[in-house]
Amino acid sequence: MSVSPFDHPFLSGLLGDEEIADYFSARADIRSMLVFEAVLAEVEGRQGLIPPDAAERIAEVCKSFEPDLESLKAATASDGVVVPDLVRQLRKAVGGDASGHVHFGATSQDVIDTSLMLRLKAVVFVLSGRLFAVSSALSKLDARFGSNRLMGRTRMQAAIAITVSDRLLAWRHPLDQYRDRLTQESFPLQFGGAAGTLEKVGPQAAAIRGLLAQALGLTDEPQWQSQRARIAELAGLLSMISGSLGKIGQDVALLAQAGDEIELAGGGGSSAMPHKQNPVAAEVLVTLARFNAVQLSGIHQSLVHEQERSGAAWTLEWLLLPPMVVATAASLRHALQLVGMIKRLGTAKE
Repeated sequence: MSVSPFDHPFLSGLLGDEEIADYFSARADIRSMLVFEAVLAEVEGRQGLIPPDAAERIAEVCKSFEPDLESLKAATASDGVVVPDLVRQLRKAVGGDASGHVHFGATSQDVIDTSLMLRLKAVVFVLSGRLFAVSSALSKLDARFGSNRLMGRTRMQAAIAITVSDRLLAWRHPLDQYRDRLTQESFPLQFGGAAGTLEKVGPQAAAIRGLLAQALGLTDEPQWQSQRARIAELAGLLSMISGSLGKIGQDVALLAQAGDEIELAGGGGSSAMPHKQNPVAAEVLVTLARFNAVQLSGIHQSLVHEQERSGAAWTLEWLLLPPMVVATAASLRHALQLVGMIKRLGTAKE
């Protein structure tokens, strides 16, 4: 049993996405945190901030370190974040004098936000590929049925005749725009230390941050720990993607209701009416679009960080962003399935 439908034993089959959800697993998060700690040590070792042999030892341990998850869980309940106990465990594993150089100059938010950026960068690559797949499938539909006739409808009423190409263009165009925007997204390193000033690193702060960003494949930007607009912007893009896919789902459901302008292969079964084929994929696109729209308001609430760091706003982000990403991924999965189910669209011109 699960509180979340996205990893529920059976609801996840409808609403979840295993490929994307894996990026938000504890294993993936911790692995990315350890990558940060390893690369931080290596960069600081090369720059003479910590002894090179200590840096080498830390990086080596991080490669295979497996923390005690039960200890992390208990500590997070009191610390509010996982990093203090993770660092304690890592220092113990490193041992000796090198242990004192673990996590030098960093703070919990550096580790957590950088882990998120590393994983989001990979996720966005997957989402971009799925957008391309849906757009390509729509183009193939256009090649097959584009010249067919559809009744254009405004305010739910018959208006004038249009072509299938007209409708498909309205479906496909925003998806291509979203893909372009995703490919232009930047994912910055978070490295600011206790209050965003990198006070322990001193005059080498900018150089260390730049080298660390380069080594991690992230962009180098000044601390953004209390400025979360980039998170809100990404969440807004996720909501727009699922919203446009929801529009496709709504259109297909209405076409299927009328029945004469679309033919779908397969559908969802009914326990009471075996003859029915419910447009489940179309319906869930509408649901997921509305879900993300609701979560977006919460993400905007999480923009309000007091002073140099907020525990409350930051934690709200953790609650909301991962489900939005998974909902968007599930929307793309269902959209591709739905487009593939369309056997006929519109009526041939006489």
